[in-house]
Amino acid sequence: VQLVESGGGLVQPGGSLRLSCAASGFSFSSYAMSWYRRAPGKERELVARIGSVGDWMHYGDSVKGRFTISRDNARKMVYLQMNSLKPEDTAVYYCSFSFGAQSYWGQGTQVIVSS
Repeated sequence: VQLVESGGGLVQPGGSLRLSCAASGFSFSSYAMSWYRRAPGKERELVARIGSVGDWMHYGDSVKGRFTISRDNARKMVYLQMNSLKPEDTAVYYCSFSFGAQSYWGQGTQVIVSS
C-alpha cells in the first residue's frame, strides 16, 4: 500500500491550492478516502472524506464551503481543492484510508498560509 501526497506549498491568505494523493497497492475504488491535517500543537483533524465511488462527501466544519474533495478511480487519485485559504489552514495534510481496524497514511504535504 502506498499513498503519496503532493501539491502543498506556501500560499497567501485568500489563495488556493490543490492537493493530490496517488494511491497504489490496494483496490482503490473499494474504499472511502480521507484527507486529514495536523497543525503545529494541535490534534489531527478530519478535513474531508469521499465515498468509494464519489457518491458522498463529508467535510469538517472548519472547511465547509471552502474545500472540495474529489477522486478519479481510473487514475487512483484523490484530490483536495482548497479555496479561500486562511492562516489557520496551515498544517501537514495527509491522505488516508482504513481497512477494518487498520489505517494507512501517506507521508503528508505541508501547507503554509501566510502573507
